[in-house]
Amino acid sequence: MGLTPLEGLVMGTRSGDIDPAVTFHLMRVAGMSADEIDVLLNKKSGLIGLCGDNDMREIRRRIDEGDERAQLAFDIYIHRLKKYIGAYYAVLGRVDAVAFTAGVGENAAPVRAAAIAGLEEMGLAVDADLNAVRADSARVISPEYARVAVAVVPTDEELEIARQTYALVNA
Repeated sequence: MGLTPLEGLVMGTRSGDIDPAVTFHLMRVAGMSADEIDVLLNKKSGLIGLCGDNDMREIRRRIDEGDERAQLAFDIYIHRLKKYIGAYYAVLGRVDAVAFTAGVGENAAPVRAAAIAGLEEMGLAVDADLNAVRADSARVISPEYARVAVAVVPTDEELEIARQTYALVNA
């Protein structure tokens, strides 16, 4: 994320990275106000804007039924994930690990597999059996031969916010 949560990946309701001139285009062509564009980009874009759902489980179910809009949303989501993995790899010069976190990262094995597929030349790989395991603890899902570890790391943002708030209040 950058100044706001809009920068970065396509999310459930947020657009992720877009051309900044989109805002001017929407003002001129669609007659939208700055506030309407803010709502559009933050609450009506991303996966929900692409296919009408922001729950990856529902999107995967729809894909299994042959839904082309759900497939397009999934493909865009994966494209953006790969783009960021590659960009950070290039900026850092080397990568020791790629970690999947939060709701989709922790729970959607098809997302993890698709995001890493094709990145083998970069030392990334996912073991299908390890990827299929559901667990509440952090785990590595890459095969032993992979140069870069691929991991699933559960998060608890609410607990972390509570801990930091408690520390601040009691400082």
